[in-house]
Amino acid sequence: MIYPWHQQEWQQLAAHWQNQPNAWLFTGRENTGKTAFARYVAQALLCERPSENHQPCSQCASCHLFSQNSHPDFYELTPELPEDGSVGRKLLQIKIDSVRDIVENIYLTAVRGGRRVVLVHPAESMNVQAANGLLKALEEPPQHVIFLLVTHARDKLLPTIKSRCRQMVLPAPNRDEALDYLQGQGVDNAASLLAFHSGAPLFDAAPELDDSRQDLLNILATPRLLAMLDYAAAFDKQKQPLAVVIDWLQKWLVDVGLAQQNMPPLYYPDFTAQSAAVAAKTEPHRLFALTGRLNQLSPYGHHTLSVKMQLEYILIEYLNFWQNK
Repeated sequence: MIYPWHQQEWQQLAAHWQNQPNAWLFTGRENTGKTAFARYVAQALLCERPSENHQPCSQCASCHLFSQNSHPDFYELTPELPEDGSVGRKLLQIKIDSVRDIVENIYLTAVRGGRRVVLVHPAESMNVQAANGLLKALEEPPQHVIFLLVTHARDKLLPTIKSRCRQMVLPAPNRDEALDYLQGQGVDNAASLLAFHSGAPLFDAAPELDDSRQDLLNILATPRLLAMLDYAAAFDKQKQPLAVVIDWLQKWLVDVGLAQQNMPPLYYPDFTAQSAAVAAKTEPHRLFALTGRLNQLSPYGHHTLSVKMQLEYILIEYLNFWQNK
């Protein structure tokens, strides 16, 4: 399917259908429907009876196989989840072995005699070896093979990969479109969740994380050392990576910085009064310094460091900031 806010991009692509590149790179904000768009393009490329505007018929054998995730000429590269399905603190990657398996297959004859399509998402999750392995296939693409790459972080891709793809930016919906979508899905607290997710409406529901984030915000509004230490221990038991709580804190500090400039919050509108109160008693240069320390920890968000100890350090740094020390 294609989400309503991507219809114009589909029309642009369909208008030049006969001029297909060997590789597309779809870029844009995370959780806005880029992978769904790429899947729709893949189905259309494989469809045996497409409509006049190149939309898949959803009736032919290829469309049926595609809908069952069993099309023999469709290959998907995505990070593999552990057997138990849990992600936890492990940084998921696309590895070279997965790339090699697909590259070996695409040089063979298509099973159904038509195109073959390779979908890679998110493309930035390829490690260096995997990216170089895919690059070789992009440099000398087999006939009738089209690569569809999806990325949330275009700048993390190798320049040589980007240069071999035709790029299309898939925009995020505006706030009204995103809010209408969430409300139509029956999402509680749609406006608050949409703000936290930067206006991207296709986030995965995570009630436990939402509750944990709410607890953290209450502590950040009126920090106390014992409460912070208890929170660090409780968060550690959830087996979530440090990157999760760094993201929460960074967004809170953005709202505090905006409040220092008498501007409304971006991420936590339900805590407008609390972020304004913190802003009123703190100084911009201390906020800048604390943000810098968080940024230094960001590259280690999925490292095997002790999350509890790192979180204790971050929260004590925040307490010092709040106390103007």
